[in-house]
This record gives sequence, C-alpha cells and structure tokens, in this order.
Amino acid sequence: MLTTAPGIDRLRRSLAAAMEQRGDWPERSPWIREAVDALPRHRFAPDRVWRWDGHAYVPVSQRTDPAGWASEVYPGPDTATVTEVTDGLPTSSLSSQAVVVDMLDSLLLEPGHRVLELGTGSGWNAALLSRRAGPDRTVSVEASCDLAHAARRALAAAGLTPRVEVGDGNQGWAPAAPYDRVIATYAVERIPWAWIAQTRPGGRIVTPWGRLGHLALTVADDGRSATGWVQGLAQFMPDREGLRRESDFAQVRARSEPEQERPFLRDLTPLHDNAHLRFALRVALPHLRMTLAYDADGLNAWIHDTEQSWAALSAIGGGRTIATQGGPRRLADELETAWDTWLNLGSPDLYDFGMTVTDNGATQFIWVNDPTTGPHWLIP
Repeated sequence: MLTTAPGIDRLRRSLAAAMEQRGDWPERSPWIREAVDALPRHRFAPDRVWRWDGHAYVPVSQRTDPAGWASEVYPGPDTATVTEVTDGLPTSSLSSQAVVVDMLDSLLLEPGHRVLELGTGSGWNAALLSRRAGPDRTVSVEASCDLAHAARRALAAAGLTPRVEVGDGNQGWAPAAPYDRVIATYAVERIPWAWIAQTRPGGRIVTPWGRLGHLALTVADDGRSATGWVQGLAQFMPDREGLRRESDFAQVRARSEPEQERPFLRDLTPLHDNAHLRFALRVALPHLRMTLAYDADGLNAWIHDTEQSWAALSAIGGGRTIATQGGPRRLADELETAWDTWLNLGSPDLYDFGMTVTDNGATQFIWVNDPTTGPHWLIP
C-alpha cells in the first residue's frame, strides 16, 4: 500500500504531541511509544477506510484522496479509524491510539511472554505486541478470513512474525496455550472461560467490557478464577455476534406504544458529562443502551433494553424534561434508581470498580471498592 500520503508525517507528529500534552504516554511502559514510532498505524491501515458524513459511512480511498485518507488514519487521540463496514455498520477498526496505548500499558507485557490477542483486525496491535514479546511469541485470532489475510501481509511487510489464525476469538486458541498475557480488541458482556483456562496462573487478561471500559484480570494461583480492576473508559465494538443481534432504539420503539408520560425532574447533564456515572449505570443496568443529544430545548436521552422496553427523556425548554415510556419495563424509573444507588455509594469512580469470574465462568460479577466485601452486581 502507499505510505506517502500528503502530510502524513505531520499528522503523526501532531497525534503524538497531543498525547504527550495529555499525559497519555505511560511512564512505566516506555517501550510502547518506541513501538508506535517504529510501527506507525498507517502501515497497517487498508487502502480504503470509512468516514461518517453525518448520515452514513462513506469510503475514503488512499489512491483517490490521499490527504483525506491520512486524516482518517491519524485523527485525534480518542478517535478510531473505521476500516470495515458491513450492512452500514462498522465491523472493524484501527482503535484510537490513546486506547491502544492504555490497554498495552495495562497488559504489563514483558519480553519473552507468550501472548494471545483476540481480534487481529488490521494487525497493528499484533505488531506492537510482537515487537515487545519477541519473535514467535504472539498468537492473534481473527474471525474474518479477509482481515486475517490482510493483517498477515502487513505484518510480513513490517518484518514481524506473529501467528495469525482464523477462528472464534471467544474460544481463544488452545493449541498454543498456555499464555502469560491475553488481550482482546473487542468488547464482551461476559468473559469467555476459555481465556482464563488458557492463561497461566498469575497471568493477566486485558479486555474491553460492556463497550464502555476495559479491565485487567489476574488468574488465580489455582487457575479456577480471575479478578481485577477497571483500567480505563472507552467505547468498543462488540464481537460480531453482538453486532448482528442487537436492535436499535427505533426498532425497539416500534414494538410497543407509549404507556406513561411524566415529568423527569433530574438534570440530565451528568449523563453527558460524567463518565463515572455512565459506567455505574452500565454496571447496574447492563442491558440498557442510551443515546444522548442536545437540541434547542436542551439535552435529550433515548433509552432501550434491545428488546421491548424504551424511554425517551425529552427536553421541552426552561430546564424541563418529559419522560415517555413504553414496554414491560419502566426504564426511566430504573435509571433514576440506579443513579440514586451510585450517589448513595459516594459516587465512586470507574476505577473503583472491578470484576471477578469463578465457577468455570458461570459466576461473573462486577464489584465496587473490594471484591469480597464491596457491593456487587451479577452479570447476566
């Protein structure tokens, strides 16, 4: 692929400088910045990426619009580059650089570690892992044959030799187990037990959870459980099964008529501005999906449970909001109850939360402050 898009070196430097200014380069893992500098993300981006134009994803070709392509590959620190769109939805991406760096820092990867990656995508993350762990120490699993093939080509061009296999990442890759480190690049609702079973006792698993954050689990000495803390906040794509099966608000709204309308007396602003509140709500109400948007009257929220229940919190001006609800559940009421629970706990940060997985994966729960004595919520 071409790598001489106009301004690409300037964009690389600008992105690195923005991360430097924000303190995104971790002091305890200097190897990460060195690896990113040596293996820049554009070397793993496909010739066609995708841009959201406000209505749909449109292709941006490196050959016909090299400057536009470069700006999509090197956006801000928190913006991902969409590399695959299927039926109008993004199904693969080059994750935002800040998130990639943060997750690699959480992995505590050392030279010589055997590492398993779930979700190869473009191959960039596998390249960074391979550079740190050493030759032939990385296995990466990708569900898409086409993506796996493209990643192998990009990795070979970079002179790296991680093993890229085609398969279901939720099953791990047993033939090369056990691993010292496991890292996933897509979000799961429940931790696949295969990941824990294929990790050495004392090994570390870093994965996005619930599309809203990522956590690091340490496997117990007896290999029968894993526990650890939330490490950061970011949005992630789910696995491909999750992409296929989930309904959006419009679909859920069409399944039931409005059944209740009432004033919603709480200021919605924290839903938009407070990431710690949003994470706590995701823990307490794992099936809920929420979209926020401002209009001339204020902040609005659309909530649904992916099945039959929905709520619209509509600003009507003058600081007033109306809650309209439909379906068997009263989601606006549930939202307020979960919000009050978080407040009564002292408004804990997302970093105060953690996860424990036991019983061959059958029991999984999120806890706050302490895995044994703290409040906890079972993951359904």
